[in-house]
Amino acid sequence: MGSWPVYNLSHPLSATAISVFPGDPAPRIDTIRTIDEHGFHLNTVTVGEHTGTHWGAPAHFTTDGATADQLDAEDFVLPGVLIDIGDRTERDRDYALTVADLLSWRDRHGPFPTEAAVLLRTGWDRYWGTADFAGVDAEGRMHHPGFSVAAVRWLLDEGVLGYRGALGTDAFGPDVGVDDSFEVSKLLYREHRLSLEILTRLGNLPARDFTVVVGGFITEHGSGSPATIYALLGSPP
Repeated sequence: MGSWPVYNLSHPLSATAISVFPGDPAPRIDTIRTIDEHGFHLNTVTVGEHTGTHWGAPAHFTTDGATADQLDAEDFVLPGVLIDIGDRTERDRDYALTVADLLSWRDRHGPFPTEAAVLLRTGWDRYWGTADFAGVDAEGRMHHPGFSVAAVRWLLDEGVLGYRGALGTDAFGPDVGVDDSFEVSKLLYREHRLSLEILTRLGNLPARDFTVVVGGFITEHGSGSPATIYALLGSPP
């Protein structure tokens, strides 16, 4: 039986080495059973749905949008593409992916798949666990890169984000940090589309021809879940 490369795109869930979205609760991990005392090890984990590497469901931003338990299995397994803007974000913390970037990617790598997970490598995972990850300025505004509204409208119009599909990023979310209206998220979170956030190790991936597999809690009425997210390169045997 053959095998194919598998990459874990998730940060470990930690109560200490973590960046928390401003205003969100910090996670707690408490050991309540030990092998020495009880014969087995057990922790309790208290965590927000959108803490650490996670996915968001449409209900996170869309009234009457699908909750976690209303999504389909197919929503969590998607063809993936990677767009790398790390060179631009080193010069501009507020860089937003443009339509021109998308057209350039298509010229180099061919047509986008439909109903895809479009992953954006910004290089922001290098700041994980530090104040630079949020980049909050003296006026309380965050600074991190993301997708422009025009780019997301293009992805929608071209069918790259269809009934199902996803935007992914190694930063806090698909919106640039300075946009506190979350316009990109509001465009994305319709139908059965997901947001994959705070990913890592995206530099290991090729531009295309991989599959994104998303795990996590399927919580009743949930708006998302902490997650382990994998990329499978090539085609399974």
